[in-house]
Amino acid sequence: MDILSSFNYWVVVILMMIGFYIIIANNNLIKKIIGINIFQTSIFIMFISMGKVIDGTAPILTESSTLYSSPLPHVLILTAIVVGISTTALGLAIIIRIHTAFGTIEDDKIQQEIK
Repeated sequence: MDILSSFNYWVVVILMMIGFYIIIANNNLIKKIIGINIFQTSIFIMFISMGKVIDGTAPILTESSTLYSSPLPHVLILTAIVVGISTTALGLAIIIRIHTAFGTIEDDKIQQEIK
């Protein structure tokens, strides 16, 4: 398998690991939201890359083409992007509420105040 032919999948793995590292390594809740967004973006790229058909055309019936690309992965990703934006907005709203209640957005300090 040629490295350039699987470039998208290498990008997916790298972005996934970066996002996962940010989620695990940081105590700042906003940085965790950013890590989740990077992780989500890698999933979007993976689905779009898997949906690509080499030499495939749009699914419009013509006599000249017999190989079609399915638009379903792209439509699902559009829906996932909207859901991702909504969950990010909700997460940021919850972080604002946490900051109002505890005076910090650092996870370890919040855990200390809860105990």
